[in-house]
Amino acid sequence: MSATAIDADTVEALEDLPPSAKLVAKVLEYNDTLSQSELAEETLLPDRTVRYALTRLEEHDVVESRFSFSDARKRLYTLN
Repeated sequence: MSATAIDADTVEALEDLPPSAKLVAKVLEYNDTLSQSELAEETLLPDRTVRYALTRLEEHDVVESRFSFSDARKRLYTLN
């Protein structure tokens, strides 16, 4: 595990987002790359809530996603 510092622009973008999105961003801060199911497991949030949080985070350019090389059905998420 390596921590990625959240910069001032990201903090500003997070201010208007729901608590679930803030929690997902915080978990990604301490874990380089996670899938949606891993984020649900780490945050203890339902899959649907994590999906909504990730959508909001992507809309505000806080996270980026890419396909998993080991399983193309999964997307992996990292902080920008």
